Amino acid sequence: MRSYRGGAVGAAILSLALVASACGSSGGGSKSATTAKGTITVGSANFSESTIVADIYAKALQAKGYTVHPRLNIGSREVYEPALEKGELDLVPDYAATLLEFVNHSANEATPDAQATTAKLLTRLQPKGLTALDPSPAIDANAFAVTKATADKFHLTSLSELAPVAGQLTLGSPAECPTRPFCALGLKNVYGIQFKGFKALGFDTPQLKDALTNNDVQVAELSTTDGTVADRGFVILQDDKHLQLADNVVPIIRTAVLTNAIRDLLNKVSAALTTADLAQLDKKVDSDKQDPDVVAGQWAKDHGFTM
Repeated sequence: MRSYRGGAVGAAILSLALVASACGSSGGGSKSATTAKGTITVGSANFSESTIVADIYAKALQAKGYTVHPRLNIGSREVYEPALEKGELDLVPDYAATLLEFVNHSANEATPDAQATTAKLLTRLQPKGLTALDPSPAIDANAFAVTKATADKFHLTSLSELAPVAGQLTLGSPAECPTRPFCALGLKNVYGIQFKGFKALGFDTPQLKDALTNNDVQVAELSTTDGTVADRGFVILQDDKHLQLADNVVPIIRTAVLTNAIRDLLNKVSAALTTADLAQLDKKVDSDKQDPDVVAGQWAKDHGFTM
């Protein structure tokens, strides 16, 4: 999915995050933690969907007796992936295709096939002491949106139709976008799209969506599961040349802490999560302004992973 999912955050912020008090209510203070099977530090990127999914995994683990230390909203992949390698984090939910192209330095190994992409990802992660578990059916892809007014003005329904007019428009997205193969770089290489300007406003953030609404940018990189698109009246442009690949949710865990029991549990959670769930969970947090921790807890309870 995503070119990145979240804007860049410095390593100093990660250090602060790792000593901060745990986010949410998934910490190790519950009764189940008194008979803990082990301690797992769960991290996430700094956007709501990543936080929700990480918290779902955390709550499922805690319910089975693991002591869980949530370290959520850490930052971009440039921050949390090295933290996994260093053992500062044990588990982070990610997106198969985008993570593969991140760790292989854009070697173009990712495909639209989730199983094949995850298998290749596993081979790339093993030397780093990391393991990719089973990909979830839930998939979230980068998407490029315009307002209905812009779509009507330029008769836009697809990214191919955007190419001839992009020189008149400004793109809003994360700071990393210009060099990412599934963002501005990919748009240029696959579609021939080159924008008049660029503003670094994060990935799928409220600030980015406000800028799009206010015409400060005319194109914004959002998520296909963004729960606010309909409410905002945005139009997602069709990826008609299939720039985006198999960005299925996949838990990435340090091999040193992985057991068969943990593998089985996390794979069951992943299997239960759907794309429709992602959209609904995102809407509850981003549009309805519900507490992400509460939203994650309700999903975990509804699907039998907690009491």
